[in-house]
Amino acid sequence: MLFYPVTRIILGSALCLTLFIGFQNLIIKPFLLSVIPAENLAKTLANYISAITLLLIYNFLFRYYEKRKITELSLRHLPKETMGGIFLGFSTISLVILLLYALGYYSIIAITDYGYLLQPLSILVAAALIEEILFRGILYRILENWLGTFIALFIMAFLFELPHTFNDNATFLSFLLGVIFGLTHGLMFTYTKRIWLPFAFHLGWNFAQPFYGSNLSGLEDLGFVIKAKFEGPKLLIGTNYGIEDSIISIILLTLICSAFLYGSMKNGKITRRYIAG
Repeated sequence: MLFYPVTRIILGSALCLTLFIGFQNLIIKPFLLSVIPAENLAKTLANYISAITLLLIYNFLFRYYEKRKITELSLRHLPKETMGGIFLGFSTISLVILLLYALGYYSIIAITDYGYLLQPLSILVAAALIEEILFRGILYRILENWLGTFIALFIMAFLFELPHTFNDNATFLSFLLGVIFGLTHGLMFTYTKRIWLPFAFHLGWNFAQPFYGSNLSGLEDLGFVIKAKFEGPKLLIGTNYGIEDSIISIILLTLICSAFLYGSMKNGKITRRYIAG
């Protein structure tokens, strides 16, 4: 029972999350706040150190729990997949903004200071990494090896989006976007068999929205670099949830999802394994 897939998912997720939260809130944050006078700087450093710690916890735990080499955290492909993922995620939202600007639905009011690039960015890094470790590194990886790619994809995508339905300003389109988002990240993991590309795309996608002055998943207090005005049909500019529930964002994300599905199938990355006795 200790090595049953469901047991590994529950124990792995619980231990990673508990150790991460404990280390961050009981050790690293109190220590940095005590030695660094600037609170924002201390919290920023705490978020980055905690993110690195989460990777170490995951690596150590599953190396000994599953008795294997942790290839999904291979550093060989880290630079290329991280830069490529951030570029793809940021560029996708940038294209949405460009289309809205061309249609006259987006206008720039002012350029603000760059405080968003400090603590808010570190929060986005930590949040994206936590979600990718839990939902792709643990849940999806284990389900894919157990049930096959397609069953694992839909289970993971639904469970990934479920917590987001409780976010402020959630809509049907934001739910649809979240499911497609989960499917896309799962296929990125399937295609590369590593965490870096889905993590980096997640970060680039999330970073771009407040950067351009949009809410992020219903959150309004992350700050921004560009103060902007969205004015037009809600179907195109999105709701108070943010630009990601614009139909344009959903269409572009669906195209990216389809591309990784095609690539995974073409390159023989799809796992066809079902429940065995």
